[in-house]
Amino acid sequence: MTNTGEYTLPVGQLSLSGPVARPEPGTLPLRGDIAHIALANRYLVAAYVIPIPREIGAAGAQLLLTPSDTAEVVRTLEPGARFEALDYAGDWCWGCCGPEGPSGYLPIAQLA
Repeated sequence: MTNTGEYTLPVGQLSLSGPVARPEPGTLPLRGDIAHIALANRYLVAAYVIPIPREIGAAGAQLLLTPSDTAEVVRTLEPGARFEALDYAGDWCWGCCGPEGPSGYLPIAQLA
């Protein structure tokens, strides 16, 4: 493993030894297509992402299960809280509070 200062990145051949139970949505930063780089030694996905550190804006934000204003709230994030952005699509950002979650979507406008 290589240490980036914040995360230990895997090196060499990655492999899984058998079936792995998928976590519940909104927990770990893991989707069917991408995952947080810190999960590379535990979950197999098409791509791993090194997060971009962001900060929640002055109004705070609600971390949502899906990119919809009517989605279930995973967690309410306080103004100034650290947020790790993993993917942007349209007006939405998918990310997490850290490699162990929680994870979800929030409008990009709610980031500082």
